Amino acid sequence: METILSIKNLFYKVKSTNFLVNKEKTIIDDITVDVDKGEIIGIAGESGSGKTTLAKLITGIITPTSGSIKLNTKEKKKCNPIQILFQNNGQILNPHRKIDDIVEEAIKLREIPSDEIANEKEKIFSAINFPEQYRKNKGFQLSGGQQQRAALARLIAVKPEILILDEPFSAQDYESLENLSALFKKINIDLGITLICISHDLNVLRELCNRVVIIYRGKIVEIGNTKEVLSNPKHPYTQYLIKSENYDLTHKELMDRAE
Repeated sequence: METILSIKNLFYKVKSTNFLVNKEKTIIDDITVDVDKGEIIGIAGESGSGKTTLAKLITGIITPTSGSIKLNTKEKKKCNPIQILFQNNGQILNPHRKIDDIVEEAIKLREIPSDEIANEKEKIFSAINFPEQYRKNKGFQLSGGQQQRAALARLIAVKPEILILDEPFSAQDYESLENLSALFKKINIDLGITLICISHDLNVLRELCNRVVIIYRGKIVEIGNTKEVLSNPKHPYTQYLIKSENYDLTHKELMDRAE
C-alpha cells in the first residue's frame, strides 16, 4: 500500500494554567503512525485521551511541540488537502448563507472552468445524497443531520486528499448511524478520499474501519487490523474500552479508572 500520511515522534505539550506552577502537560506523547492512501482508519479512546488534539495537529490547526507530519502527495492545492468534519457544523457552515452558494464557492477555490462548476456541484450533492429541495436553504433552516451533510459537501467540494471525521456519529439513532456509515464508505470508494474516523463508539469502528488506533493519555497503546484488535485486545486499556462498551466492568475496574 502507498503511504499518504506519515506521523513521526509527535509531541504536543501545553503550559500549566496555574501561574504559580511552571510546568508542562503532555497531551500527545510520541505518536508514530502511517496512514495508507485510500484506507479508512479509526482512532479510539475516551474523552480527554488526545484524539481531537491529534486531529487538529494533522490538519495544521495547531502546531506540534516536536515531531513531524508529512503528507505524501504530488498535487498542489490552494486549499488544505486535509479537511476535518467537526462535531459542531457551525464551524464549517455559515448559518445565513444558502448551501448551494457555500458549496459552489468551495468548488471555485479549485479554479476549475466555470462551465464545469454546475456538474461538479451536482456530483458532490449526489455523492452525499443531499436532496435538491434543501440546497437553496440556509444553514439555520436545516435539521442537525442535514447540516452535517451540508458541511460534508462543503469539505469534499475542495477535493481533499484526507478527510478527518471527529465523532461524526454522536447523538445518532441506529438507522441514522447505519446510513452515515454507508455514506462514508461511499465517499471513500467513489471519491477516493482517505478517511480518519475519530470515535468512542467501537461498534462503529468495527463496521467502518480497516485499521484502528487506540489512544490512552496521548499515547498509542495498540494499533492493527480493526477486527483483530477489538476481538483479541492485548493492552489493558483496550480491554477496558471493550468491557465498558459491553457494560461488563467490575466495581473495582470502575474505581481504578476513576482514580
